[in-house]
Amino acid sequence: MNIIKVITVIVVLTMVTPLSAENTNTADSNSNSENTATPNADPSEATAAPAAPATAQEIASGVCAGCHNADGNSIIPANPILAGQHAEYLSKQLLDFKATENEPAKRNSPVMSAMVAALSQEDMKKLSEYYAKQKMVPSQVEADAKLLETGKILYHGGNIENGVPACASCHGPKGTGIPPRYPALAGQHAEYTHTQLSLFNTGDRANDGDVMQKVITRMSGSEKRAVSAYIASMRP
Repeated sequence: MNIIKVITVIVVLTMVTPLSAENTNTADSNSNSENTATPNADPSEATAAPAAPATAQEIASGVCAGCHNADGNSIIPANPILAGQHAEYLSKQLLDFKATENEPAKRNSPVMSAMVAALSQEDMKKLSEYYAKQKMVPSQVEADAKLLETGKILYHGGNIENGVPACASCHGPKGTGIPPRYPALAGQHAEYTHTQLSLFNTGDRANDGDVMQKVITRMSGSEKRAVSAYIASMRP
């Protein structure tokens, strides 16, 4: 009887052992297969998606807003109001501020040269079109009535004695300008306008084909201040 039990145990063990081994091998095989099929990804090998180009509004808000406000309506008298200006004129000025490997900037301004350094020509075009579409908020600085009257005469009639032509002949009777060469002036800050007239006079600004230089050299300091004040009071 004991012999029969021993034989039975041996037979059972013989049948069970291969089955267990087969299950173990199968599990190992499945595990290896899964490891081979889905290896651990190396995060360092992941490639970041390229950033989308900045929109004109993003450039205006991020690069230009500090001096001109996001919509181009500068409240700082020394900085120009860009809102409502002709897109072609703005685009030319931005290009003139930018130096290249072969040529210096045509319009001298260390601040603006730094601002446009990273902008492409397409960026400048989009930015100019964006500002041109914005509603202008004219300068609110008040001026002396006598100064405004002198400026009005100069703007619309010039000064025959000094050979100063009327500003209106190039910038329009309402100061709306003639694109792309002549900018809109109406409502521009008097301080900014006066500074630009002085720069034309000294030759520090000369990116207009010498048109303004020929005019400004005939104007006195008081005439520059008067016409700048009148321009700021104009409404397009």
